[in-house]
Amino acid sequence: MVTFSQIASRIIQEQALIIGPLAWDEARKVRGVQIIDLQKGTVEIHNGDERDVVDHLVAQYERLFGLASRVACREAVGSMIAELPPAQIPTSLKP
Repeated sequence: MVTFSQIASRIIQEQALIIGPLAWDEARKVRGVQIIDLQKGTVEIHNGDERDVVDHLVAQYERLFGLASRVACREAVGSMIAELPPAQIPTSLKP
């Protein structure tokens, strides 16, 4: 089963392909996201509702780079969120 930490990790990695190391800097600003291994691109979500943390992560990128960032995040995790029940999908990743 997919975890929200895996979803967050994939989002950050996809953003890093687009904007480079700035993606990791922006992820560090999101409360609840803890970078475990930058080389491997792994993160963990702590403190609160995991869906809310993912929503804040997506919003962080969207504030800087607009709607295209939200779309890129959705596309990056599309196959992952397909495994989740609709009620568990973070709002920012819903179509």
